[in-house]
Amino acid sequence: MDRRKFMAGCLGLPLLGQAGGVEAQAGLTKIIFPFAAGAGGDTLCRLIAQEMAPVLQRTIVVENRTGGDGLIGIKAVKGASPDGSMVLVTTGPTMYLLPMVETAPSFDTAKDFMPVSLLARFEFAVVVGPAVDVADFKSFVAWLKAHPDKTSFGVPSNGTIPHFMGSRLEKDLGIPLTRVPYRGSAPILNDLVGGHLSFGIVTLADALPQHRAKGVKIIAASSAERSPFAPEVPTLKESGIDLVADGWYGMWLPAGSPPDFAGKLGAAASAALTRPEVKEKLTAIGLIPVGSNAEGLSKELAANTAFWQPIVTATGYKIEN
Repeated sequence: MDRRKFMAGCLGLPLLGQAGGVEAQAGLTKIIFPFAAGAGGDTLCRLIAQEMAPVLQRTIVVENRTGGDGLIGIKAVKGASPDGSMVLVTTGPTMYLLPMVETAPSFDTAKDFMPVSLLARFEFAVVVGPAVDVADFKSFVAWLKAHPDKTSFGVPSNGTIPHFMGSRLEKDLGIPLTRVPYRGSAPILNDLVGGHLSFGIVTLADALPQHRAKGVKIIAASSAERSPFAPEVPTLKESGIDLVADGWYGMWLPAGSPPDFAGKLGAAASAALTRPEVKEKLTAIGLIPVGSNAEGLSKELAANTAFWQPIVTATGYKIEN
């Protein structure tokens, strides 16, 4: 099955010693980014790396290792020595959905990685094109019921949060929906503008330029509260759908890394995210800086795993590997 495009961004970072108290190797630290350069996750990695390098007293280099829905980069950090030479930063969905959908999971997040910090959030959106003349999500539901032959929706890829959001909407609305996987958000938005698709589920940041230009309309956001980037758009919960589906980035070290270093690393990352210039650059690309600690990241991961596991299981979707 299609294994493309799990939304992600990735960072690898440095440090301290191994479990026995051996000091970290001095010198170069690789920031592993398992997706192509230029995306929001890549920008997050580079901004944090620039701020953290002097604090951690390391030379930090970003390296893009693409492939396998992010697995190439994830496996690189999984197999790295726990000496602080690599740190993984990727989206939460990558870390909890991939093990759910692979027939033979390539990694176990709890066993293979040490949590460090939650970094930033992003949102998803339900978007319609000009061919669907509706005022809001509730009127869109009525439109779907009146047009059962036009219930196709686009997602950036199979096996992602938009994929399973669609599955949840289908169940909650009681309306058969036809999922159409694309390779990214851009072709979905193009087909919406052209009237070739009824609706799409994409990141809110990707849809915003066309939404503001009146090319498409965002009718619902997936966040718990209204998005600061589109406060005029109601959430799904406000629209009668009990669904919150935020995306987020987190930071992990290889299992066996020193806990004291994980604390220092998390503190440095959180401090970087409070800098006004960093916050400004991240919000400009639709990311909401958060920052936390290992406990905060673990709780977020556990909550998302518990929420999405039954939804994913019910679909029967699997990736052969």
